[in-house]
Amino acid sequence: MTNEYKAGRNAVHPAVVDAQAVLFDFDFTLADSSAGIITCMNYALCELGLGESSTEDIIKTIGLYIPEALVVLKGEQYRPMGQAFMKHFTHKADEVMVKGTYFLPGATKVLKTLHALGYRVGIVSTKFRFRIETVLQRDGVYDTVEIIVGGEDVTHHKPHPEALLEATSQLGLPVERCVYVGDNEVDARAARDARMPFVPVCTGSTPTETFDSYPRAAMLDSVADIIRA
Repeated sequence: MTNEYKAGRNAVHPAVVDAQAVLFDFDFTLADSSAGIITCMNYALCELGLGESSTEDIIKTIGLYIPEALVVLKGEQYRPMGQAFMKHFTHKADEVMVKGTYFLPGATKVLKTLHALGYRVGIVSTKFRFRIETVLQRDGVYDTVEIIVGGEDVTHHKPHPEALLEATSQLGLPVERCVYVGDNEVDARAARDARMPFVPVCTGSTPTETFDSYPRAAMLDSVADIIRA
């Protein structure tokens, strides 16, 4: 272990210090891919003849399963078009998503530090797993993450707890030995229903007071605050 990590687990926030695994949401928790998402959402909307939505409205949907985002943006009557929307979104995302995705300040240090300290690290997201893997590989932190549960890996997406429970199953750990870090109310609901300790970060579009309605081990300004030294 390098000198950077000799402080041991006292270097991490008390909310995660006793966990065996730390699981992260991806968008607006570890990374910002909003530019690509906005481009893909508006492309898919236009392909369906529905017209573009505002940047502000689209940002509020980040973290939702893509067909659900359509419903939020345009209304319940468009739910039957969800899979067509997803198809158009994915087509454009193949062109623009990875190159428009960047880790938030301090995020790669957090992944490297937790891994070096012996934590088991995972990502649980509605984003496709292969896109997350590509970003991790590009930025040299692929080996710090043990498991990724992406949108293609579950039947029920957040706020359903299936993805979190799938992660604990893959890790072979009880739920209470894991912590989930996320930025969105859907993350808070999934953690609550999985009975997993939850740490919200304030880097997304969810108002901080929203998290007052959910159990939480702490609330952090950003994922970088997981590391204390």
